[in-house]
Amino acid sequence: QVQLVDSGGGLVQPGGSLRLSCAASGSIFSIKTMGWYRQAPGKERELVATITSGGSGRTTYADSVQGRFTISRDNAKNTVHLQMNSLKPEDTAVYYCTARLYSGYGTGDYWGQGTQVTVSS
Repeated sequence: QVQLVDSGGGLVQPGGSLRLSCAASGSIFSIKTMGWYRQAPGKERELVATITSGGSGRTTYADSVQGRFTISRDNAKNTVHLQMNSLKPEDTAVYYCTARLYSGYGTGDYWGQGTQVTVSS
């Protein structure tokens, strides 16, 4: 069984910072891409950032977080982090870790359970 566990959410004031983490475990042979999505109340789930596992790790960011959020990964530990700075109230959402990986079950996309981020004064 493959499992993604994300953590690190919480309540923070506007302008503050949070660091999310996600660890993948199970019978994983290789991970192609890891990333973060978020879903705010009444809105569709949207991409926040992704990072590939090969080479130096190619990253992509949503325009709304570019320059404020930084995604990083530790291939040896099958983990990904999202450093979020200069947080705004509109960043409030449930953040979900995701990974496209190859395991004993074949290639598939997996999701964490989600962690709540609330930006409010």
